[in-house]
Amino acid sequence: MTSFVLRHKTLTLCVWLLLALCGAKYAGTMMHRMDYTYTTPGQPGFIANQHILDSFRVDGTFEPFLAVLHLPQGSGMDTPAGQAIAAKTFDSAENAGIVAVADYANTHNPVFILDHGQTTWALINLPNPDKGPGAGIEGRVDPAMQQAVAPGSQLTLTGFAQMLSNAGPNRHNLIVGLEIGIVAAAIVLLMVYGSAIAIVPVLIALPAILVTFLSALGVTYLTPVSYFVPYMIILLSPGLAVDYSLIVVTRWREERERGLANDAAIRAAISSAGETVILSGVTVAVGLFSLVVLPVPFLRSVGVGGMLVPLIATAAALTLLPIVLAVSGPWLDRLRLWKSSTTFSRGWERWGRMILRYRWLAAVIAVGVLGALTFPALSINTAEPLIGSLPQNGPAAQTFKELLRAGIPSAVDFPVQVITHGEAKGRKEAMSIALATPGVYTVLSPDTPAFRHGDDNLLTVITKAEGGTHEGKAIVVDLRKRLQSVSGGAEVGGSTAGDVAFSDAVYGHFPLMLTIICLLSITILTKALRSLVLSLKAVLLNVVSLGSAFGFMVLFWQRGYGSELIFGVPATAAIRDWIPVVVFACLFGLAMDYEVFVLSRIREEYDRLHSTDEAVVQALARTGRLVTSAAVVLMISFLALSGDPNQIPKIISTSLAAGVVVDAFIIRTLLVPALVSLMGKWNWWTPPCLRQKVYAKN
Repeated sequence: MTSFVLRHKTLTLCVWLLLALCGAKYAGTMMHRMDYTYTTPGQPGFIANQHILDSFRVDGTFEPFLAVLHLPQGSGMDTPAGQAIAAKTFDSAENAGIVAVADYANTHNPVFILDHGQTTWALINLPNPDKGPGAGIEGRVDPAMQQAVAPGSQLTLTGFAQMLSNAGPNRHNLIVGLEIGIVAAAIVLLMVYGSAIAIVPVLIALPAILVTFLSALGVTYLTPVSYFVPYMIILLSPGLAVDYSLIVVTRWREERERGLANDAAIRAAISSAGETVILSGVTVAVGLFSLVVLPVPFLRSVGVGGMLVPLIATAAALTLLPIVLAVSGPWLDRLRLWKSSTTFSRGWERWGRMILRYRWLAAVIAVGVLGALTFPALSINTAEPLIGSLPQNGPAAQTFKELLRAGIPSAVDFPVQVITHGEAKGRKEAMSIALATPGVYTVLSPDTPAFRHGDDNLLTVITKAEGGTHEGKAIVVDLRKRLQSVSGGAEVGGSTAGDVAFSDAVYGHFPLMLTIICLLSITILTKALRSLVLSLKAVLLNVVSLGSAFGFMVLFWQRGYGSELIFGVPATAAIRDWIPVVVFACLFGLAMDYEVFVLSRIREEYDRLHSTDEAVVQALARTGRLVTSAAVVLMISFLALSGDPNQIPKIISTSLAAGVVVDAFIIRTLLVPALVSLMGKWNWWTPPCLRQKVYAKN
């Protein structure tokens, strides 16, 4: 393959350039084709929300808007004039499109009257704002209602969406984060290489990113692709493309210093380091693609789209990089700021010998640190984060605090939506049962067409505890049991019920996903490393590495130990239900990268030296700087995106960064060498039934 690429430099370069230009041109088209649904087919919460959508055309999973109206002096809710002003203002929301409004006028519920009658509010259920007849309704509701506001009155919309929107435009922050990550990666590489050759991995990353966007756009014409896939591309593509190029360029330099001519050095580097890159790329792709076993279309699309990232990064490192090295590699490497070695480091060699001298102590320290980081992961709570963890600046946040001060629970923006099928009798029974359920604040069911459709009725149940808490989820489960006796039947939906359905679907199948990804990884690594023991050890340590990342997620975000100090975000009390799965899929492959880097070199040195201890020392001396540099590049790439105001990329990027750092600095450079040394010749054992197949290529 390398010979073909070097013989057809112009053709290969033109293909990459054409694809990259198309990716740059059509990236915006991809953003408009993204899917924003979180469906979990077959689950009770999903079915209930689907029935609500079919009957009332509103989306039970989407948080309602809360409209707060301050009335003019002398025209409070205790006067006919004030009530008329409020009714007219809230009714005008229907001018924006399909809505289901609950207010004092259609419920006569006193919870809608605040501040001795000078303030009133309404709850507005909406359709899906991203597709179908409700597309764009988020931006139409406020203007429609503001036109109906009477002189002297003031209307403010608040809720989850409004408070989140105060964070600012996500796309702009993504681009800025990408730029910061690339510049920082170039600086790290310059420190590693000490010459202009440092720019080469960055040059390879740029077309890899653009071609990945183009490939993802193509996938959108075959199957729905989640809006999170662009985040995945920007999260992973720069770091992986730079890391894979870093491996090849480092080996190319090593071969050049051995005296090989440029083309021969390129072929030698690809034939050795290229195998490591392919193994790493395939392992990362397997980790991401494993998401397809989960019965959630959203996560399946993330798995398919995310799989493109390592595969294209691998292709760039193996086809585009050789051309750059052939054309300008020697010239760039001569432009040196200082004399720099290849991967060999005396410091890492001394570190390796120290680990061998204190192998038991090193293993105990590493296991202790990992255990302390992993233990908090056992208390992870997967649900919607508390609304109080959203940005607290702007009119929306201040208005929401006003509702809280008046005694309205924060769960008002995460109501439980109940659909009954027994006409008026079923509705009355359901209201009575819901009001008597512990933890329920009030029930809203206006006698309007928006809440009535044939035999079906819609009830909006406001609970005292948010769905992101254990208490809030327990209320949903309790309501579902209590409503089983309702005439005609009743179903429990809403965002919390949807989250419960999502968690049941995802984490019910998680053992299957974990089993598949572990078996595939063991198979791939056993073939590459020619050792079942090393492969099993690699997978086990990967799982431990993931546990430490989840522990960080719980400590830093869920419990707030550092999130408010660094990002100004209070404890979320919960982690969005799909985030741990995505972090797992990403980090499993990324952590395996370093496993492959280190163990492949240990295997190579063992074949050369026939001494396990000496193989460990020489492998660390030649991969320590490489692994550290690669980890720093990935960490910077992730942290550069943590500046995005949206909570989701903040949590994912920082958790991935923490996982990479722990994996590279504790597991790969401390625990792995200690364990390999302790196990001695057992490292190279493979069952007789597999030995012939594993060694067949030799």
